[in-house]
Amino acid sequence: MSESVVVLGLGLMGRALARTLAEAGHPVTVWNRTPGRAPELDVARAETPAQAVAAARLVIACLLDYPSVYETLDGVDLEGKVLVNLTTGRPSEAREAAGWAAERGAEYLDGGIMAVPQMIGGPGASILYSGSREAFDRYRAVLEPLAVPSHLGEDPGMASLQDLAMLTGMYGQIAGFLQAAALVESQGVGVVEFTQTRLVPWMRSMLELLPAWARDIEAKSYATEVSNLEINASGLVNLARAFEEQGVTTELLAPLRDLMARRVARGHGDQSLSSLFEELHPDLHH
Repeated sequence: MSESVVVLGLGLMGRALARTLAEAGHPVTVWNRTPGRAPELDVARAETPAQAVAAARLVIACLLDYPSVYETLDGVDLEGKVLVNLTTGRPSEAREAAGWAAERGAEYLDGGIMAVPQMIGGPGASILYSGSREAFDRYRAVLEPLAVPSHLGEDPGMASLQDLAMLTGMYGQIAGFLQAAALVESQGVGVVEFTQTRLVPWMRSMLELLPAWARDIEAKSYATEVSNLEINASGLVNLARAFEEQGVTTELLAPLRDLMARRVARGHGDQSLSSLFEELHPDLHH
């Protein structure tokens, strides 16, 4: 069954959301601060946010930030609406937005989009939701064409929290890749060949360790029969020296080296790399 949907914001992601919903057969009304954007979309266009919101019960916001959501919807009648906020933000902002929506008579879902715009509507895309379970269940079939939907709980901040955690893992991989690429390129080694034939297979095999490390962290048990922190800390010192000798900065590597050195200095050199987790929580230091 088709369901009328409002999309606020026609940036690259908002455009992808509106297009996918329209292609799935849903009547879509859009509003954008700059009129006339994305003329190729087969959607209805509202001149004001209030006009847009009046067109449907389900309202999807994909704007610059949370203050822009408040600004856009200031004075707009939200009574009886379901606001799905797919604007990137922090858990505290999501919880504040849920309260703001409730004061205006709206149900609230916060969302974290785990995809680039080109992935929306295709395989591999997912969107994390948190907030009103009732609203999620009611509109799940409408949201499914966008990306695989997952509801993470009634706490509105949970989707944002896990979204940011996944991005953190991604940025860690990017940092490792850039640092490695800088090292090999400094000696004239082709970055493309090194990445395809050496680095990617190696990183894939290392990723297989993460579930075991996750179990270590939950159990607070960091015994290891492979290279311990002391060995790895020594290795990172050696790595840093190699970078310096090659004339390459260690800016992306140095924080990890320093964290390891601190953990070893606390007397935990015999533990596994997973024990570095405790250095990130001041209350866990022991």
